Amino acid sequence: MWRPSPSEQEVEAEAPNLIPSLPDDVALNCIARIPRCHHPTLSLVSKPIRTLLSTPLFFTTRCLLNCTQPLLYLTIRTRASSLQWFTLHRIVPSPLLAPLPPIPSPAVGSAYAVIGSTIYVLGGSINDVPSPHVWLLDCRFHRWLPGPTMRVAREFAAAGVIGGKIYVLGGCVADTWARSANWAEVLDPDVGRWERVTSPSEVREKWMHASAVVGDKVYAMADRGGIAYEPRSGSWESVGGELDLGWRGRACVVEGILYCYDYLGKIKGFDVGRGVWEELKGLEKGLPRFLCGATMAELGGKLCVVWESQGNGKEMEIWCAEIGVKKNPDGELWGELGWFGKVLSVPKGSSVVHCSSVAL
Repeated sequence: MWRPSPSEQEVEAEAPNLIPSLPDDVALNCIARIPRCHHPTLSLVSKPIRTLLSTPLFFTTRCLLNCTQPLLYLTIRTRASSLQWFTLHRIVPSPLLAPLPPIPSPAVGSAYAVIGSTIYVLGGSINDVPSPHVWLLDCRFHRWLPGPTMRVAREFAAAGVIGGKIYVLGGCVADTWARSANWAEVLDPDVGRWERVTSPSEVREKWMHASAVVGDKVYAMADRGGIAYEPRSGSWESVGGELDLGWRGRACVVEGILYCYDYLGKIKGFDVGRGVWEELKGLEKGLPRFLCGATMAELGGKLCVVWESQGNGKEMEIWCAEIGVKKNPDGELWGELGWFGKVLSVPKGSSVVHCSSVAL
């Protein structure tokens, strides 16, 4: 009968359980339930726990237990044209942004998409030359990986995720057969290859400046009229004039309502089914008017707003707010301010590029 050698017995003895007196599978079940904001402290408890926190098994277990939490990932461009990435730790009462490794090839005008625990950074221009390259940020381990290259180079394209696939529209001049035929593309991550999406010639002259997914359609706002694409039927259509005129800046969708800010700096929401804009009420005394712009993201069913504010001396401030949104008994859009405050100081001239929500 085989028995471990003395050296093997010593190795086994030296490998402590995650939690003393508990089997490791039970300990894993317990540790996976601890909120993300406590993981930095948890990693200091022991080496086995610190190792566990950076394994695929740990994140899979959190997902199976339905213990994932939405985290905000933020991209900021400094005056030196470098891109800095951060993730927000919502530690009440003082949330803070923690820096992440820089993207290997920073570009201007990239599009962004999120599938599972991965942020896709699509194209953009490098030294004023559009790029077809795609970078993936694995948010579990904060590791950058190269993704499938698009068929054509793009900058300032529209992008959206429907049915687990990434759709990218525009961002290229349709002056050749290749760029015209591939003006729209789709990526199935399981296949790992971009495929062309048939598009009518009349939409290929449009330049995109914002995009969002509402229901089963990708909405893209262009310089000359917005468009919507429905992958299921392959149909294209122009958006209504009300949406076209009211959509300003980088918007997001929460519970089927598209939110952005208007020219007076107020947050408003668009109900696609009704075709009308409404002011988000209840925030009159809690937030500033976003006359200098704001970036928005859906964060666990809430509206997250990130904006730039004047600081002191050579620095400016990045502020963030989390807002619960709902309809009151009268059917009006109503916002309830959760927490808000300054999360970062950056050199003057910096700007918020994008924010994404990832469940981990």
